[in-house]
Amino acid sequence: MNARSATTLTLVPARGGSKSIPRKNIVPLAGKPLIAWTIEAALSSSRAGRVVVSTDDEEIAATARRYGAETPFVRPSELARDDTPSMPVVIHALGWLRDNDGYTPEVVLLLQPTSPLRTAEDIEGALDIARDRSADSVVSVTESPAHPFLAKRIGKDGELEDFVPHPPIERRQDLEPAYALNGAIYVTTVRHLLAHESFYAEPTYAYVMPRERSIDVDDPWDLHLCELILGERRGPD
Repeated sequence: MNARSATTLTLVPARGGSKSIPRKNIVPLAGKPLIAWTIEAALSSSRAGRVVVSTDDEEIAATARRYGAETPFVRPSELARDDTPSMPVVIHALGWLRDNDGYTPEVVLLLQPTSPLRTAEDIEGALDIARDRSADSVVSVTESPAHPFLAKRIGKDGELEDFVPHPPIERRQDLEPAYALNGAIYVTTVRHLLAHESFYAEPTYAYVMPRERSIDVDDPWDLHLCELILGERRGPD
């Protein structure tokens, strides 16, 4: 256990399979594997504690170690299917670290590798809210580009209908902002997580991220946008 190991476990889930982008978690992005951006952001925050990658794939594990993360276990194949939710992966990691390392953190910080634009400052901001509010749950969100009051459904005869009932709208600018989960940051106390098997508590607090740091890489277009944004961050060569 290193000097960073304290009350927080940062867990990066990264299985080997991917349909939309083959080998997505280690696909090249702006000169580094995709997962490296998340690992480096976590390691840039001393409050992120231990940075552990949960993977079933040795190439991903080797890449994670090269960029400074721990890979103390191999994720079982039954927890690496297309339909495997995140919660059993987190519970497996906590159980393995408890039983094999004698390590039980107070907080889990879940960072998806598909959010490469999230920064160390974002991680610190979410952890600040958890600390200042004594919160069991903090989740990152971004302002939704499509307000739910503007969403429509197409009826059986092809006519447009409101998807959500709402009062008359005169100007979009007058609408209360709506926020969507961006998948970048989940902060949950281990006590709450194990008791309820949920990242969400009552209440759950929001950490708001701008849209330009909220892209979740799901397809080649998302990857292309991230490449452009990261290229702008680096500036001209």
